[in-house]
Amino acid sequence: MGNRLFQEARQAVEVAKYANSKDLDGLVDKAKNAISSAYSNTTTAEQSQLAALQKELDQIHTQ
Repeated sequence: MGNRLFQEARQAVEVAKYANSKDLDGLVDKAKNAISSAYSNTTTAEQSQLAALQKELDQIHTQ
């Protein structure tokens, strides 16, 4: 089944990636919160993936 919080964080980033500009800030904030919530309950490999997702969010938000 996997880590539910990790899966939610990945899904939140995917939603933010395809959001229109009107909703982007709120969805990026939601995704960042999901990443933060998931981080402490993940394996080292998942933490590495969450860091990559965070970088993706940073790139989305600065475009």
